[in-house]
Amino acid sequence: MSTDNASNEAVEVLQQLGLKEYEARCFVGLSQLSTGTAKQLSETADVPRTRVYDAIRVLEAQGLVEIQHSSPQRFRAVPLEEAAETLRERYETRVERLETALSNAETIDPDAEEISQEVWSMSGTEAIASRSNTLVGDAAEEVVLVLGDETLLTEELIERLNGLDEGVDLLIGAVTEELEERIHDAVPVATTFLSGLGWLRAAENADEDLVIGRLLLVDRSAILVSTIVPGTREEQAVFGGGFRNGLIVIARRLLSQGLVRSHDPRTE
Repeated sequence: MSTDNASNEAVEVLQQLGLKEYEARCFVGLSQLSTGTAKQLSETADVPRTRVYDAIRVLEAQGLVEIQHSSPQRFRAVPLEEAAETLRERYETRVERLETALSNAETIDPDAEEISQEVWSMSGTEAIASRSNTLVGDAAEEVVLVLGDETLLTEELIERLNGLDEGVDLLIGAVTEELEERIHDAVPVATTFLSGLGWLRAAENADEDLVIGRLLLVDRSAILVSTIVPGTREEQAVFGGGFRNGLIVIARRLLSQGLVRSHDPRTE
């Protein structure tokens, strides 16, 4: 990655963390200079000199920049590790405040009839992985998981699977022998199997639009199914709950295709 691209990415991330554009540009500029005057920083960060002082005041108040009261004034960024920790704490504090505020928000129509069955959709690998990990972590009886893509076997998922209570039956299927071996080594508490569903495998035909990413069934009441667009790697999913009926029986039998019946702790 070139210096310009790295600087632009850093500015973008800092803006996502709450800094305004000129503040982000000034901080990135100072991180490239040992120290700098307003004139030097204006030239390095491409920020109007009159706006440099405003940005520096904000950055100093946030503990990201130090000022030397000389003539002319000189500025420097705090060490990278210190800046990263400051931003991390700031971000985590905001997330905690959001969580508290949402938890304390008044529930609208609390007496409304509870929905027994529901289906929702979502997009994005990170969001889908987070929902999958949450479903797995909440399991009380059984988790049946089939992975159609090796990149979905993340460290966080492995940690959640290995952290399940001993009483939770854990069945994990893979579409290839190599992936099954990886799962077996990473999650030794699970019963692993090679999925008998050939259509789960990545499409070899360029005309195919989607491939299956993950299929997850938790406690025979919650289902999540995702697909991946081969070209863009974009993942989309549908998930639902409250399906303690025939749909679950069918889904579970499909998911566990390839598992030797005598090794299935929950035979129908």
